[in-house]
Amino acid sequence: MEQRFPFKLGFLGGGVMAEAIVRGIIEKKLVDRSAVTVYDVVESRLELFQKMGVGTCKNSFELLDSDVIVLAVKPDVVPEALRSVKDGWKPEKHLLVSICAGVGIGTLESHLVSKSKVIRVMPNTPCLVGEAAVAFSCGSFATADDQRIVEKIFSSVGLAQCVPEKLLDAVTGVSGSGPAYVYMFIEALADGGVLNGLPRDVSLSLATQTVLGAAKMVASGNEHPAKLRNAVESPGGTTIHGTSTLEKHHFRNAVIQAVTAATNRAKELGGSK
Repeated sequence: MEQRFPFKLGFLGGGVMAEAIVRGIIEKKLVDRSAVTVYDVVESRLELFQKMGVGTCKNSFELLDSDVIVLAVKPDVVPEALRSVKDGWKPEKHLLVSICAGVGIGTLESHLVSKSKVIRVMPNTPCLVGEAAVAFSCGSFATADDQRIVEKIFSSVGLAQCVPEKLLDAVTGVSGSGPAYVYMFIEALADGGVLNGLPRDVSLSLATQTVLGAAKMVASGNEHPAKLRNAVESPGGTTIHGTSTLEKHHFRNAVIQAVTAATNRAKELGGSK
């Protein structure tokens, strides 16, 4: 069992991503429920967290009792959210962990007091099932201990890797938005089965397990995905006919362009070019 952290964890914003992270760290017993506090402007979200057994507060300033504060709001409200806690912010005490897509470390630091410790994180929703793919980047005032804290928090709900900040927009395009691409593929794979006579529930179960099993094969070995694919494509067989059809319809290029589009949108949200 993971050793529990002795600090208090606050969430400034209680949307779906914050919910996924809270559920994950509670499931792994990384912190006590009593050490987690959430603030959100939507009352129904606070009620959800109350049902989970974690604390909620009536205003964001109350979160300053926490040691680590996760900023989990929409990018366009980041300035307002940070202004609401700036007057009580203590660089020697507080660590800001932002999961706001496209908002750079410099922007985050500019809305807090001098020498504030900031770590920018790009998680994804599979946090909810302990299978997140997370990348993070540390600000100039964040310490090695701060990095270890963030790595441990997000490793408890999946994979966590530290990367240079300049790569976080691309991370958004791959793993941040990536689950939606995979859901679309599972849906399409299942629909293909239905078109060819399978009952929908059977087809969806087979499609889901196929993606899960294939992902585990990639994750558990040293084989490149192309080599694993080639091993399934027997000469003149069914699979090579299927994959050649995907190639004909530019499947791989469509995925690559989707990642690029999401990456560019992340840059736009962050005000970079």
